[in-house]
Amino acid sequence: MRGFLLGLVVIVGLTVTVLSIRPGGLRLQLRFAARRFRIILVLGGIFVLGSAAIRLAFSSGPVLDFGPVALAALLAVGFIIWGRDPAMREADPSNPRRR
Repeated sequence: MRGFLLGLVVIVGLTVTVLSIRPGGLRLQLRFAARRFRIILVLGGIFVLGSAAIRLAFSSGPVLDFGPVALAALLAVGFIIWGRDPAMREADPSNPRRR
């Protein structure tokens, strides 16, 4: 139990350290993490509804076997696309609005 708690503290400390080093600081990185969490919640809801619809519509066959897997792969690609960090305009040295 002590090893688990120590590992948990180390992981939290390492996460805070890495997020603090990234451009924009800890506050901006936590905002990005919250944004990704909301995206995951929406995509997870879509997966639950989609897999339930597949199970109700198809009682057997390859669609029932591979449908949820294909839906999960499609949603994973969607997360990769929508979960990226937005472009940071402040980091661009040629941007006149930087100040």
